[in-house]
Amino acid sequence: MLVTIHLFARLREIAGAGDLRRELPAGATARSAWDALATEHPDLAAYGQAVSVAVNEEYAPLSTPLQDGDEVAFLPPVSGGALPWQP
Repeated sequence: MLVTIHLFARLREIAGAGDLRRELPAGATARSAWDALATEHPDLAAYGQAVSVAVNEEYAPLSTPLQDGDEVAFLPPVSGGALPWQP
C-alpha cells in the first residue's frame, strides 16, 4: 500500500523533507510507518517514544491500521513557550 507521510519541525529537518510517500506492506500500522522512517533516518529513533501521530487528519495511536492512500503525520513533542515580550 502507498501512504503519504507528513513530518513537522525537527522531524522534517532530520528527514530532509516534510512530505514523503512510502510503500508499506498490507497490515501496516502507523508504528510500521514510523519504524520504516527511523530505519532510513536513524536520528528519528530518539523521538519514537514521544512522537504524536495523526492518520487522515485525526490524532491516532501508533497502533492504528493503515490503508492504501492514507496520510500519516508525525509531530515531535512541543515544549512550553516563553512569556510575552515586555519592554
